[in-house]
Amino acid sequence: MTLEIPEVVINRLPVYARALADLADAGESVVSSQALGDLLDVTPAQIRKDLSYFGRFGKQGRGYNVQGLLARLREILGLDRRWRVVLVGVGRLGQAIAEYGGFSPQGFEIVAVFDSDRESVGKPIGGAKIRHSDDLDAFLRTNGVDIGIVAVPALAAQQVVDRLVKAGIQAILNYAPMTPHVPHGVTVRNIDPVLAMQSMTFYIKQREPAGK
Repeated sequence: MTLEIPEVVINRLPVYARALADLADAGESVVSSQALGDLLDVTPAQIRKDLSYFGRFGKQGRGYNVQGLLARLREILGLDRRWRVVLVGVGRLGQAIAEYGGFSPQGFEIVAVFDSDRESVGKPIGGAKIRHSDDLDAFLRTNGVDIGIVAVPALAAQQVVDRLVKAGIQAILNYAPMTPHVPHGVTVRNIDPVLAMQSMTFYIKQREPAGK
């Protein structure tokens, strides 16, 4: 089913789910596509089209049941279960990721953290203790892991990704400033704030007066 659904639609589903969770926390029981669209700066028609890939939701003139739609989106996204995650790289960025408290409430548990610095091995970080990168392959062989997070320097990233893929990891969140090569069937999401800012400067430049 997912092969026929545009990636941009999949990427919007967590945004819808987060908005619905906020509405549920606020005590709202029903929301229209117009109201949901206003919250997210998305047209009601786009919301209805996105949801139509997964079935029929809501009733015309009555809107969506907030709790019901949220539960269905969480099921579609696999957020109704726990996911085991390993983090490789505990520099400043890796430390921030390991200590970020937003993963566990959403079902993502960082079960192990790895780094190449032997002086860091054994130190607690987040809810785990740092292990040496040499132990990564053995850990992956003997522990069920669903997702790998890569937060190492660019020169080391492809090798780390290769080790994760070899161990059967099919989903990788990559913070390294490079685009890793992976085989078909492995999903990679690249997070690079510098690239994001560089794309924004295009729009800033377009708004500048001519000749500036």
